[in-house]
Amino acid sequence: MFNRLLIANRGEVAVRVARAAREIGIAPYGVVSSADADASWLSALDGHVCIGGSAPKESYLRADAVVQAARQTGCAAVHPGWGFLAENPRFAALCEQHGLTFIGPRPGVMERMGRKWPAKVAMRAAGLAPIPGSEGLLDDVEAALAAAEDVGYPIILKADAGGGGRGMRMCTDARELREAFGAARAESLAAFGSGALYLERYLEGGRHIEVQILADAFGAAVHLGERDCSVQRNHQKLIEESPSPALDADERAALGELAASAAVQVGYAGAGTIEFLRDDTSGTLYFMEMNTRLQVEHPVSEAVTGIDIVLAQLRSAANQALGLTQDDVAVRGHAIECRINAEDPAQGFRPTPGRLATFEFAADVDPGAVRIDTHLQAGDEVSPYYDSLLAKVIAWGETREAAIATMRGALAASRVEGVATTLPLHLAVLDSPEFKSGEYDTRSIPGWPT
Repeated sequence: MFNRLLIANRGEVAVRVARAAREIGIAPYGVVSSADADASWLSALDGHVCIGGSAPKESYLRADAVVQAARQTGCAAVHPGWGFLAENPRFAALCEQHGLTFIGPRPGVMERMGRKWPAKVAMRAAGLAPIPGSEGLLDDVEAALAAAEDVGYPIILKADAGGGGRGMRMCTDARELREAFGAARAESLAAFGSGALYLERYLEGGRHIEVQILADAFGAAVHLGERDCSVQRNHQKLIEESPSPALDADERAALGELAASAAVQVGYAGAGTIEFLRDDTSGTLYFMEMNTRLQVEHPVSEAVTGIDIVLAQLRSAANQALGLTQDDVAVRGHAIECRINAEDPAQGFRPTPGRLATFEFAADVDPGAVRIDTHLQAGDEVSPYYDSLLAKVIAWGETREAAIATMRGALAASRVEGVATTLPLHLAVLDSPEFKSGEYDTRSIPGWPT
């Protein structure tokens, strides 16, 4: 195991990884932009290096500067967190070239699984069923039109290198596809450095269900159950829960076994997530993509299994055996996570950067059942340069009903002043009949006007 770890990220994920590193005697170091140079969360680190300006492309996206910071601070390993360079195979390869351990899969595996089309090919070979779509990437709009005719409208264009809804366009006919193709390609190129697109049949509604897997370099893998991430806005997740109320016990076991087996077959090592879309009409679970990194919503799986996913990442990267079989993993109770963002849902989710006058999240509503993951405190500035995530509230209960009640109590007792937040939206979702019954899908936000 390495003695020093550089965290190539900021904010909440930097604090989360630092906490896990300290648990096993690893000293955490970090990188910061000029905008974060005086941030309160830097106290979680043993040291840090300022690597550039406020904009991500001037700092957190500078792979060369991150590697130099690791060498400067004597770190033997680099944890990318999520976002920024987390799924960049060139960055992972650069770390390896400089003798640094990258906390994640090998660059070749990341390259294959990070690109949506190669991932679909690999997962089909591993026994998973991808959503019907184009046979390969689309060279131009004419190729897209031909593929759409074969698949059948409506279709959705997707960025091969993408995520988070960028580069996506839903089209109901050929006219819309002609209009959307250029815009989707341009958005994908700007966001990911690649304009490559493919298309899939658009499944109306459905459930977004993902399986958390852990694997080591010796061919062992387990799953930690599934998370339901169907409460979304523009493909951005708002609330996650585990287990999914849409699956029964047999479906859950079969899906987890398939996901763990697929991870082994593609040579995956570390923590990863395999994402599926459940077709409400047929009940089929279609493979969508694999995330080759730590997920924002990983605490949900930790709450129901008691397994620290970041510690598992660190041990896997240090070439330690997983030390778990599937029989060792027990899913107990139910957990829900609410992402609290500095956004105003009443104003079209307009970002609301500013200074936090009050920042109080109630973890003591039910001691041991509520977890708060945050990097902020009262007086801190919410920057306009980065993700608007303020905190994640995770609530656990013996039953789904108990978890909902605990979450609602925790949110109702929390106070954030100085910026508008999504707290009112989360309370509305928790109170909605659709969410309480578990009968919701990706088409709308339960309890919130569209």
